[in-house]
Parts: sequence; structure tokens; C-alpha cells
Amino acid sequence: MPGLTTFPPFPEDVPTHPLLVIDYQLIKIGNEDEIEKLWKAATELGFWYLKNHGVDEEVEAMFDVGRDTIALPLEEKMKYEQGDKGFSFGYKAAGMQFMDNNGTRDITEFLNISKDDALAWPIPYHRTYPSTVERSMDSVVKPFVQKSLIINNFLIDVLNDKLGLPEGTLAGLHKPQESSGCTARCIRAPPAKPEQLGKNLLSAHTDFGSLSFLHNRLGGLQVLPPGSDQWLYVKPIPGHAICNIGDALNIFSGGILRSNIHRVVPPPKEQAQHERWSVVFFTRPNDGVLLRDLSQESTRVAEAVAKAPAGKYRPGVTAQEWLARRVGAQRITNFKGAESWKNRRGTEDTPIVQ
Repeated sequence: MPGLTTFPPFPEDVPTHPLLVIDYQLIKIGNEDEIEKLWKAATELGFWYLKNHGVDEEVEAMFDVGRDTIALPLEEKMKYEQGDKGFSFGYKAAGMQFMDNNGTRDITEFLNISKDDALAWPIPYHRTYPSTVERSMDSVVKPFVQKSLIINNFLIDVLNDKLGLPEGTLAGLHKPQESSGCTARCIRAPPAKPEQLGKNLLSAHTDFGSLSFLHNRLGGLQVLPPGSDQWLYVKPIPGHAICNIGDALNIFSGGILRSNIHRVVPPPKEQAQHERWSVVFFTRPNDGVLLRDLSQESTRVAEAVAKAPAGKYRPGVTAQEWLARRVGAQRITNFKGAESWKNRRGTEDTPIVQ
């Protein structure tokens, strides 16, 4: 199974970007040094490793759900395809998204399972899913979603306090019991062909929501450090999740929390010969939350916003509208030429060149 297969080691001679390692158990007990390290990671690069999170068993089981679902006949999977209207939940077939200004089709496929569907199971909230998912909803998907929510929301609470926001401010924008775009995703990319080496599997972007909780076994994730034009790999470390800030927290914080540009390319060297699997949980604000800086609630945020161009952190849309625009703008059927790329934009402070 994808989570337990033995892969070639990550090569030591490719350029990587070191990430700070955050111990979740130390964060939970309020260790000030660890909280400062989290703050440094969240404000400088927006990426960090998270260890001792306690979700390894659920992650391995999610890899199995992803494998079993992707192995279904394409005709069966297409019954659950997301569609072109910005709906984020369901199956995404290979070739359904464009990757650059030329309309190059992607080669990855993935499965998005809504947090709302998992928590409401067995009553469908947004949609139904393939049998491989539904038979595992109680035993695998729901526990993974619940644990991921707890971890991400706890980290968001810690960042809430560091931003000088009143207690529970960000929690009030991420209520698990209310509808949101929170998603559990399983992703498969095929072994890279020679002509695909160096090409994007997932084009450069910022994440749509608040906080991402990623688990992978092979390399391929790359970050573009602030002020740099060189893409650097993030080395996967066993037992360590990779967390990163998304657009919503960047907006709420007036840019203090960094939603950094990243992409996925084929794994380096010998790893490229293998399927690349990932499991991720995206925490996103509740659907009706207006994306705006929280300068009225925090002096620290207000000071940051005062230094930014007017309106930069006031896009004037809800979290649901932001997500639907960015998801829908990726679809190949919505590609109208080079200008289509503009509709995919997030909060990046460096122009993304495709």
C-alpha cells in the first residue's frame, strides 16, 4: 500500500529548503520556546514540519482509501467528478485542470472528501462518494478528519493569541459544526516519464484556505522562498507532517502570517520512477465568513495593514466565493487563453510565472 511501500531515499544532492520542526506535544502544553518557533515559521516562510501529532495510523488508512478509490474503473469514478462550477468535493480526473498559460493539462488525479460529509455521515451533506470511501467513512475518513481538525484548530488558536486577537476570534471563523470548504484529499501522480521530469504536477500557487496538514512519502513539493527566484525541494521526513499557512490566515492577519508560493514537480532522481501519493487535510473558514483583515480586533494586525496598499486584505468576498473562484478557474473547460491564469490568483506577493 502507498503508505508502507519502500521507496528510494530522498537524494542528498538536490537543493532543499530547511523547515523548522515543531513538536505538537510541546505546543499543546504551552511551551513558550516551541510557540515562538511556530510563530517564526508561520510568519517567515509559512511552512514547517510537525512531529508527534499522533495521526500516523489514520494517515496510513487514508492512503489505503485513496489507493482503493483511484483503482476503480474511470467510468465509475467519473460519476463523482467535481464538475466545472467551482465545487470542490468529489473526484478530479487527470487532465481536468490546466497547468500554465498554454492550457497544458495536468496528469494527477485526486479525491476530495468534505469535512461536512464526513461529520454528517451517513446523511449526505454535500454529495455521495464511491463505495470505497463510503464503506470507510466511519472507520477511516471521519477519524482522520476529526483529528486533523483538532490539530489545525489548536495551532490556529495559538496563532490567534500571538496576533493579539481576542480569545476565540479565529476559532469563531472555523467552527467545525458549520459548513465550510474543509477537505480531506488523497492525491496520486503517476511515475514520471522522461519528458515530464522538471514539469509541474501541481502548478505554482498559494493554498486557498487557512492551514494545510500534509503527509507524503516522496519528494516533489517545492517552495519559492521570499525574495528568491530559485525553487527548493522540501524533503519528506518519516513521521513528520508538513504544515503551511493559506490565503485566509494571510488575509485575517493583514499579511503577518505568510501564505507562501509552492508547487509540486516529479520526485527527484530515482524517486521519479514511482507513483507519488499524498494525503492532506485543508482547514478552511466557514463558508459565509467574509475574508477581511482583523485590524479592528487587533492592534498588531492594524499596524501591519497600515503598511500595506489600501484594500489589499479586503477582497470583498466570502471564504466560499474565494474557494469557488480559485477551484473553478483551474478547470480546463474554463481555459480561455493566457488571461485565464489571472482568475486563479491567491495572495501571492510575487508574480507567478508560468
